[in-house]
Amino acid sequence: MKIALVHDYLVQYGGAERVLECFTELFPYAPVYTLVYDRKAMHGVFAQKDIRTSFIQKIPLARKKHRLFPQLMPMAIEQFDFSKYDVVLSDSSSYAKGIITGPETLHISYIHTPMRYAWDDCQKYTSDFYFPALIKKLVPFAMNYIRIWDRVSIERVDKIIANSNFVARRIKKYYKKNCVVIHPPVNVSQFYLSQERKGYFLMVGRLLAYKRHDIAIKAFNQLGLKLKIIGRGPELKKLKKIARSNIEFLGRVDDVKLADYYAKCQAFIFPQEEDFGIVAMEALAAGRPVIAFCG
Repeated sequence: MKIALVHDYLVQYGGAERVLECFTELFPYAPVYTLVYDRKAMHGVFAQKDIRTSFIQKIPLARKKHRLFPQLMPMAIEQFDFSKYDVVLSDSSSYAKGIITGPETLHISYIHTPMRYAWDDCQKYTSDFYFPALIKKLVPFAMNYIRIWDRVSIERVDKIIANSNFVARRIKKYYKKNCVVIHPPVNVSQFYLSQERKGYFLMVGRLLAYKRHDIAIKAFNQLGLKLKIIGRGPELKKLKKIARSNIEFLGRVDDVKLADYYAKCQAFIFPQEEDFGIVAMEALAAGRPVIAFCG
């Protein structure tokens, strides 16, 4: 049986990429099709895999600024040829589910979320993300096209799997589809319990607007308590500007250090609305309480 894997982008390492890692372990000889691949940003993850990219890869700045080309993504994902495969397994939060397969090819799509910036986060995406002035005026028209394509493309999927009940409800709302739920894997064995506390609170995750690091930073600015933030992302400069000296940005850390930070924090801070929330599960695996924001 010939199997292919499909992923939206390989330009950062987060929860979706952890799921893809598990898929590559299950199907080690399956090639990975993706719109854009930034080998450096992936820090060696997938370096030994057969990665096949779209024409977007050849566009200058696309690896760093792929969000500037939303109108090209549907065309790019549809140009991949899967005629030689028996099964295609996509994991998607945007375009990967939109591949075209023949009648003899089974397409299973693991949905992390319906496309956030086309649906529930559309206005926030347009206002928060930096676009040149001319492009920003065209974004609403592009999003209208993307929503139509997104709704049409979900009909091509033979089997839909949601990563949580929350995502399943959103799939029902936007796509009018019922689906099964399979939670993403969490490697709890790498975390441990510790009686030692080092007096800091912890956040872990990519520095993206919807992760709402700014809420936590403003709260800790007022409290004066120590907050350590692990992760990288486009919001780093903005967040550093509003953070006081009690807040430390650690960037990316290896798995051993990550487990240590989890085990010895006072509590884990979780202000965002997440599709599943792997990092919160990791904190709980280390025996640390999770402080979430309901608002």
